Amino acid sequence: MKIMLLCGSPHEKGCSAEVLKILQEKFKTADIETEVFWIGTEPISGCTACMACGKLGRCRIDDGVNAFSERMKACDALVIAAPVHFASAPGALISFLDRVFYTARFSREAFAGKPAAVIVSARRMGTTSAIDVLNKYVTYMEMPLVSGRYWAAVHGRTPEEVRRDEEGVQTVKDIADNMVWLLRCLEAGRKAGIEMPEKGPLPKTHFIR
Repeated sequence: MKIMLLCGSPHEKGCSAEVLKILQEKFKTADIETEVFWIGTEPISGCTACMACGKLGRCRIDDGVNAFSERMKACDALVIAAPVHFASAPGALISFLDRVFYTARFSREAFAGKPAAVIVSARRMGTTSAIDVLNKYVTYMEMPLVSGRYWAAVHGRTPEEVRRDEEGVQTVKDIADNMVWLLRCLEAGRKAGIEMPEKGPLPKTHFIR
């Protein structure tokens, strides 16, 4: 099994990266492989609604978005870790995820049915609203949402302070344990012949007639 860890912070070794380290420590004890994908610091374009992805099967803007989506095909689960910027996720991450999941509508197998978790870090406030925004991406793509015994957030201005947030760290560890459990349940289900349900057509309705 392999889990993709997406670092949505402009700081490669900041608080969000520390969250991913905590997860990696737990996943390693369960013999589960991980891959970290950092969105970096280069500007990331938002979706331009060009609709080219419907024909190409990938975003026409050739940057980390396509590379990430391709690597997700070989992964069994996803964790998104991000800092809080003005009570939401960073703008670069939002642009990144807009394009990842808009494009994924045409090749849902890279994401659908795979467990996902969202964890945010903040100095003080804005955590729950940031979590809400990020959760909408993974639930749109039929990814079972993995939670812990408290909202998925840690607090601190530095990685060292994050480690001192005992309740937050334990929540992250709980999420890791629950994800391992769910992955094993899904594996057992597949071995028993249980697959995702067949989907009928999804009607597209509009509020304005």
